[in-house]
Amino acid sequence: MPKDHDLSPPAAPPHNLAAEMGVLGAILFDNNAHQRVSDILKPGDFCNPANQAIYTVIDRMISGGRVADGVTLREHFERDGQLADIGGARYLADLLDSAAFGPEIVDYARLVHDLALRRELIQIGSEMVQKATQPDLEEPGEMQIQDAEKKLFSLAERGAGMQGFQTFNTALAGSIEMATNAFKREGKIAGVATGLAELDRKLGGLHKSDLVILAARPSMGKTALAVNIAYSAAKHCKRSVGPTGAMRTDNGAVVGFFSLEMSADQLATRVLADISGVPSDLIRRGELKPRDYESIREAAREMEGLPLYIDDMGGISISQLAARARRLQRTHGLDLLIIDYLQLITTSGGGRNDNRVQEVTMITKSLKALAKELQIPIVALSQLSRQVENRDDKRPQLSDLRESGSIEQDADVVMFIYREAYYLERQEPGEDDPKHAEWQDQMNAKLRLAEIIVSKQRHGPIGKIEVGFDANRVRFFDRVQAGYIDDDRR
Repeated sequence: MPKDHDLSPPAAPPHNLAAEMGVLGAILFDNNAHQRVSDILKPGDFCNPANQAIYTVIDRMISGGRVADGVTLREHFERDGQLADIGGARYLADLLDSAAFGPEIVDYARLVHDLALRRELIQIGSEMVQKATQPDLEEPGEMQIQDAEKKLFSLAERGAGMQGFQTFNTALAGSIEMATNAFKREGKIAGVATGLAELDRKLGGLHKSDLVILAARPSMGKTALAVNIAYSAAKHCKRSVGPTGAMRTDNGAVVGFFSLEMSADQLATRVLADISGVPSDLIRRGELKPRDYESIREAAREMEGLPLYIDDMGGISISQLAARARRLQRTHGLDLLIIDYLQLITTSGGGRNDNRVQEVTMITKSLKALAKELQIPIVALSQLSRQVENRDDKRPQLSDLRESGSIEQDADVVMFIYREAYYLERQEPGEDDPKHAEWQDQMNAKLRLAEIIVSKQRHGPIGKIEVGFDANRVRFFDRVQAGYIDDDRR
């Protein structure tokens, strides 16, 4: 029979008062010890409220250039009427008697910090249980999950944020490892390959922690290029077990694709059209010949098991996007994140009267921070303002970015897509016009060509790259692939 109540006392939260006293005593004995533990500890890491109060005052005094010892602390707490609350002058003397000496002070500080993380983890778990067991709560289960994930990852960041400065030798070793991996890789690039050889040569691939902005006017092919990159990276993905036992990616990438404008089915259709060679509009309308259907089946088999994950939730907030990206990396891995597109991301709790420029600033800064946190490249698609249409030369510029200030500032790479055929098509003269033949020649020359303009690259050169574009298959390709350029079977 279940008991109505349990009289057993609750278990004490994880703590170690001896370690707390050892750290505080060491600092009181020698204030230089403070700089050895200040990056590890914050006042809330101490379980004992008296120790929290004492460390807070110690931290403030030493940071202000004052001496923090038994005499100055006793004077401070007496003046504020809090000496009895911390255990009196006797407790300050006990701290000095408990002082740690030598390297163990850092070990004690790490122990105090670790126990604090455990207490907070217990607190988060308790709150999760309490909320989940209240059926009349207005907050739905999905929101509770997102809130719990946010708290857990915030806690994880606190645990990971203790690294601080590293020696140049450590950074140099990481740089050499990156160069070695690039040398061994087929494409001789350090980052994730885009599938376009000329673009990879210009960028060196898509690099970890980089925020890459891919912008263009509507119908230029932003989504098509993003899909091409996603498929190429996922197709070449090779993973193995690393030294720590965790999976690591040796080539290609596990790709996450936030499709905020198109549904997952529409996005999959684009990839299917690219791989099968069957135009996407025919696939949508079902106007397929037997050989088309067979091509689609073969393409589907080729794409089976592709490490490409699509999230098509519209109106997603930047906090939800970050939480889902973290979850994907934790559960399946994540080496490349693509967002289609930037202006469709919302801010958490942003109202109608908020300044959109400020919102975009917050979004781009958050995306850059997320790229650094997850150690992956993030490719965010962006719209261009209409002012590009008012110029004779309609090639995009950095100033054409909508809400351009923060996007240009926070991005490591800014690329534009320009297809002259898009504008030529809308300038077609009448068939009786003498200029029609000249227009037709221009269209034939430009129809299957596009430009990718690298207008900003923090770690490399800028410039223009000419690539091929197949509107039927909705794909970009290297111009050296003449087989594609001459493929007129449709």
